[in-house]
Amino acid sequence: MDYFFVSSYGTVIFFVLVVWSLLWKGLALWRAAKKDDKAWYVILLVINTVGILEIIYLYFVSPVDKSDKKSK
Repeated sequence: MDYFFVSSYGTVIFFVLVVWSLLWKGLALWRAAKKDDKAWYVILLVINTVGILEIIYLYFVSPVDKSDKKSK
């Protein structure tokens, strides 16, 4: 297990997962704040699921309304 982080592949995989997680977390937190979903905001902020919970929130719980994009 120690060899995983020493190898270059382990380091690359680690940083790719960090960037992946931060991207989805940022998008989900942005939408939760914009829609005033306080409970979802706290859940998404506290629980780290490497983007899985964030993707579920973005695409299934809180999909983008077509009317919201056109009005702006």
